[in-house]
Amino acid sequence: MTAPAAVRTLTLKEIGPAQRASRPDEVVVAVSPAFADTFTRTIVDVPHAEVIRQVLAGIEEQGVTARMVKVWDTADLAAIAHTGARLSGSGISIGLLSRGTTMIHQRDLPRLSNLELFPQSPLLDAEVFRRIGSNAAQYAKGESPAPVPTRNDQMARPRWQAKAALLHLKEFECIVAGRRPVEVEPVISRA
Repeated sequence: MTAPAAVRTLTLKEIGPAQRASRPDEVVVAVSPAFADTFTRTIVDVPHAEVIRQVLAGIEEQGVTARMVKVWDTADLAAIAHTGARLSGSGISIGLLSRGTTMIHQRDLPRLSNLELFPQSPLLDAEVFRRIGSNAAQYAKGESPAPVPTRNDQMARPRWQAKAALLHLKEFECIVAGRRPVEVEPVISRA
């Protein structure tokens, strides 16, 4: 008999206003207003603590530094990811919505463009989040990694669309208009 897995919780400790860094070897992980706050799990119940743990591990495995920011004034993934990219010393960021939708962005790209987009959040698991972190780190090193393989389920959209819409509306209510991005320290603890 095995012991039940410990539950991890994520707290984002605010450090101060997010500044543009000059380190060329960093990836900024930019999260939405409700991430690890109003919501603590993705649309398919992957804990935000596990999402961040895997993303940061993927970045670290490539020998790249990670920094986290919280973007308060929008729930638009492209805007969140592009904000992170503009703050990143390498110009590379990962944008994350609370429900799990994810994007890898680059500072020099138009806001609505990106390096990789993972729109089907119900299909994202811990392994995919780790690969996303790894790929973002490789972009930061100037490499051209193969895109993260993702599953495709044609029924994911109709199955999850109503819940995704409700989560988006709730995320939208957490926006603080005019509040600038803040740098946060992820604190992952076991309950």
